[in-house]
Amino acid sequence: MCWSAEADLVAGVGIAAVGMACMARAHRVRDLPLAALPLLLGVHQMVEAAVWSRDGGTGPATVLWAVIALPLLPLWVPAGVLAAAPRRARRRLLLPLAVGIATAVVLCLALATRPVRAEIRGHTIGYVVDLPHAEVLIAGYLLATIGSLLLSGDRGLVRLGYLVAVGALLCAGLWRTEFVSTWCAVAAVCSVVLFGWVRGGRRPAGGLSV
Repeated sequence: MCWSAEADLVAGVGIAAVGMACMARAHRVRDLPLAALPLLLGVHQMVEAAVWSRDGGTGPATVLWAVIALPLLPLWVPAGVLAAAPRRARRRLLLPLAVGIATAVVLCLALATRPVRAEIRGHTIGYVVDLPHAEVLIAGYLLATIGSLLLSGDRGLVRLGYLVAVGALLCAGLWRTEFVSTWCAVAAVCSVVLFGWVRGGRRPAGGLSV
């Protein structure tokens, strides 16, 4: 996130608490992966608080942050959306899932073979890792995460997709070199809308039925 270790810690604890509430209120087992997303992202922010406290660098907290942000999220989100989505939407969700798997594999290999370093840049953190074909990977990452939400056929998930898409545009415009860190923070905050998603009934988008 931005600003300080304290901001990351407070935000992380709050978002993780929402995630636990989401999991407790989930009515279907197949909703649990998405219901747990705020918990994962809240923990992610708490990990970044540890990165702040160590003034960045290449320690375990930096590596753990990168593992969650880079290979895990583009796999977790489309898989969770596919599990929770209305039946008629599932076939089209295989594309973002396949892209997410491919993207996650490449990112795993990159993290396994290349160092990742966190740099404190004023009130933001930049993560530096030498990614092959970075533009293609970013496109695949966004298709897997945002694309799966927008194609989900569920109004609540589509709404979340639009929120994180707008967040991605803002972060790319305001913090280009710190995009990954700031967008993950925005996505974490946006994920609290999943609390309303698990509480309410499923509302199909685009005429799809549950």
